[in-house]
Amino acid sequence: MASKTPVGFIGLGNMGNPMAKNLMKHGYPLIIYDVFPDACKEFQDAGEQVVSSPADVAEKADRIITMLPTSINAIEAYSGANGILKKVKKGSLLIDSSTIDPAISKELAKEAEKMGAVFMDAPVSGGVGAARSGNLTFMVGGVEDEFAAAQELLGCMGSNVVYCGAVGTGQAAKICNNMLLAISMIGTAETMNLGIRLGLDPKLLAKILNMSSGRCWSSDSYNPVPGVMDGVPSANNYQGGFGTTLMAKDLGLAQDSATSTKSPILLGSQAHQIYRMMCAKGYSKKDFSSVFQFLREEETF
Repeated sequence: MASKTPVGFIGLGNMGNPMAKNLMKHGYPLIIYDVFPDACKEFQDAGEQVVSSPADVAEKADRIITMLPTSINAIEAYSGANGILKKVKKGSLLIDSSTIDPAISKELAKEAEKMGAVFMDAPVSGGVGAARSGNLTFMVGGVEDEFAAAQELLGCMGSNVVYCGAVGTGQAAKICNNMLLAISMIGTAETMNLGIRLGLDPKLLAKILNMSSGRCWSSDSYNPVPGVMDGVPSANNYQGGFGTTLMAKDLGLAQDSATSTKSPILLGSQAHQIYRMMCAKGYSKKDFSSVFQFLREEETF
């Protein structure tokens, strides 16, 4: 274990923190950076090396994973004044697990290639729970010859590592998945609300849906109605999980991609508007399943 070479990790938020810990569990020493120094403290206390910029990470590690909230953060971490590409070594493998615009992934890959490095996009599905348990799904885009090297690291953090094609296709798969997730969550919330108002017990309704053709992940694994399931955000006042702000962001990426490819996404666009409205009405920090609560309160629809 001790002979494993260090891995750089940038971005230790809700997802990055447990992902980095799983790399540690597999014996990888880490070179750590986060824009918020407090996020690095527990890693420093555990003996991992903390540095003061993404460029410093690139100087000390030739395999780097980034997990950042937005496209702007990713551009800054790679191409900024103290970005990875300022000090990246030739032959380095750069894996970005942020969910960002596929066009930006392609641009960063070109910039990395000029420096003799390899960039791959590897966004994740599964949320904080799967990040903690090491059961994430990674959707990987990039040069196929490098996939095995990426898989070695990603397999420490996920149970599914899927090669999707050229750079940007990992992001494409993620954006498509999250658009469907948003639509199905809104559909589940509407259905549960209607059933409850028609006098059905929510647990009974959920049971019937989950043995019928309306069943989906939002109904059987992540039900949005408080009291129907344990261990999900709806059972904890919609705390934790996948924030409404992040869902609105991902739906914005889907909207941009639909515009650039001239793809009709009628329900995707509607879902985007609903999640944006939720952000404006105080739901931004709640889990995206809080759309059930939002619909209950919005009598004006």
